[in-house]
Amino acid sequence: MTFVFGPYLLDEPARALRLGARELPLQPLAFDLLAYLIRHRDRVVPKDELLDTLWPDVTVTENSLQRAVSTLRRTLREGGMDGAVRNFPSKGYRFCVDVEPDEAVPAEDMPDARGDLEDARLAIDEQRWRDAQAIYERLAARGALSGEDLERWSLALQCLGKQPEAIKVLMRTVTAYTQHARNQAAAAAAVTLSTIHFERNETAVSRGWLARAQDLIAGDTESEAVGRIIWLRSRIAAFEGELPRALELAEETYSFGLRRNNIPTQALGLMYRGFYRLSLGDTRAGLADQDHASALALSNHVDPVTGGYLICNILWACRTFGDWNRANEWTLGYQQFCTTSGMQFSGSCQLHRAEVLGVRGSLADALEHIQYALTRLSDEAPWSVGDAHRVMGDIHAAMGNSDPAFAAYEKSYALGWDPEPGHAMLLLERGEPEAAYASLERSLIGQNWWTLQRQGMLLAHLALVAVHAGRPEKAQALIEDLAGQNERWPMASIRALTNEAAGLLAQQQGYAAEALRRWQLARQLWTSMESQPNAARLRLLIADAQLASGDHTGAAAELRAAQVAARALGSAKLTAQCQSLQDRIASATS
Repeated sequence: MTFVFGPYLLDEPARALRLGARELPLQPLAFDLLAYLIRHRDRVVPKDELLDTLWPDVTVTENSLQRAVSTLRRTLREGGMDGAVRNFPSKGYRFCVDVEPDEAVPAEDMPDARGDLEDARLAIDEQRWRDAQAIYERLAARGALSGEDLERWSLALQCLGKQPEAIKVLMRTVTAYTQHARNQAAAAAAVTLSTIHFERNETAVSRGWLARAQDLIAGDTESEAVGRIIWLRSRIAAFEGELPRALELAEETYSFGLRRNNIPTQALGLMYRGFYRLSLGDTRAGLADQDHASALALSNHVDPVTGGYLICNILWACRTFGDWNRANEWTLGYQQFCTTSGMQFSGSCQLHRAEVLGVRGSLADALEHIQYALTRLSDEAPWSVGDAHRVMGDIHAAMGNSDPAFAAYEKSYALGWDPEPGHAMLLLERGEPEAAYASLERSLIGQNWWTLQRQGMLLAHLALVAVHAGRPEKAQALIEDLAGQNERWPMASIRALTNEAAGLLAQQQGYAAEALRRWQLARQLWTSMESQPNAARLRLLIADAQLASGDHTGAAAELRAAQVAARALGSAKLTAQCQSLQDRIASATS
C-alpha cells in the first residue's frame, strides 16, 4: 500500500519514503514504525504494542522506541512534518496528519477484473513483489495455478522475506510440475526448497529435498538443476567441516555453469570457490574469485534471490577477515541491491550492517540494526543467531556496557557460536589476561570455515593479549608469523592489531620511541578504515606514553582528538578513559 501525507509518499512495497521526487534514507525500524502508525492512525497506539510489533521475541526498553521515534521525526522535519508523530504521555503514540491512500499501486483493492494472471506476471516482471503476492493469493483461492505461476509466487514470497510461506508454495510447485512430467522444472523447485531449509538450519529436511531433486533428474547430467544441486552439496560439505571437498564441488559448479553458459550458476560457483579458498589460506585467489563473481552478477542481472546469496557471501568473508573497508562498501551495496530489486532487507543484511556500523563507531545505529536482525534471523537463518549475539556483545562492549556485553557473549556461546575476540578483550579489560589468553587459544581450535577465516584476526588479538599476560616470546612469535604472511593476511585491521601488539612489546622492553612509532602506524591504519573506536583507543595509548615521557603538549593533542571521538560515539567507556587521562595530564602540568 502507498500513502501520501503532506509532501511525503510512503511506499510500503518498495520500503521507500519519498519527499517529492527524492527518496530519503530511513532506518528499517523507523520505517516500520512510520508504516505501523499510519496504518493505525485512527487511534493512539500503546507503547507496549509498538514494542511487541517492532521487536518481537526481543526484550528491549522504551529507550529503543524513543530512539526510533526521534530518528523518524528527524527525517520528517525536512518536510516540516516532525510534529506528525505525537506522544500521548503514559498512553503511546499516534500519527496525527491527514493521510490519503495513493491509488497508483493499490494491490489490496485491485478490482477482480484486473487480478488475473497477466497482472500477476507483470508485477513479477516489475519486481512489485507485494502486488504479485496479493494477486496470486486471490488467484489461488479461485483454482489451481500452473507450476510456472506457483514458482513466480514463491519468488515474490522469498523476496519479501516470507520463507515459511514460500516453502508451502514451492511444495505445490514441485507437485504441479511432476503431474505434467516436467521433471527438470520440478527438480529446480526442489533444490530451492532444499536451499531454504538449509538456510533455516533444517538440515534433515534439506537433505530430503536435495535427494528428491536428484531423483527427478536421474540420468540427466545436463539439466539446469544439476548446477544448483552441486552448489548446494558444496555448502553442505562446508557445513560438515569438509572444506577441501566443498572447494572441489564449488569448482565443479563453476565448470558446469561455464559449459552451459549459465551465468547465475557460474557466479555461485566462483563466489563459493573464492569463499573456500579464503578459508583454506589462498587469500589472493579467493578474493579474485569473489570479484570475478561479482562482476558476472552485476553485468548479467541475476535474479534477486541469487544476487542476495552472492552479496551475502562476500559480506561473511569481509567480516570474518576483518576487511572493514570492503565490508562497508558491500553492506551499502547490499542495501542498494535490496532497494533496487524490491527485496525485503534480510536479517543477514542487518547483521552485516550492524557489525560494520559498530566497527566504524555508529554504536546506537549498530545496536538498532542488530536488534532488528534478531527479529528476522530466527525465521531466515537461525544458524547465525549466535553470531548476532556476538555482534551485540561487541557493540555493548564498545559502549562501555560490560554486563550486557558479557550476557550477549554467553548467549552466543550457548547457541554454539564463538564470541571471540570480543569476549577475550573484555576479560582483558576486566584485568583477567590469563583467562583472555586461554579463551582465544580455545577459539583457534577447529577446521570449520568460520574458525579458519577468522584465524588472522584471532591470532592478532592473541598477540596483544600475550603481551599483557606476560608471554613476550609467544607474542613475538605471533607478530613475526603474521607479518611474514602478508599475502595471506593483507587486511589493514590485522596489520593494525599486529603493530599495536609490537608497540606494547617494545614498551615493555624499554624502547619507547619504537612503541610510539608502532602505535602511530596502528592508529593511522584504523583511521584509514574509519574505525573511530579503535583509532581513539590508540590515541589514548599514544597520549599515555607521551605523558610518561614528558611530552605534555603531544599528550594533550591526542587527548583532544580522542575526546572529539568520544562525544561523536556516545561511548561512556571512552569518555571515562578520556577524563582519567585529562586528570593525569592536569596533575602533571600543575
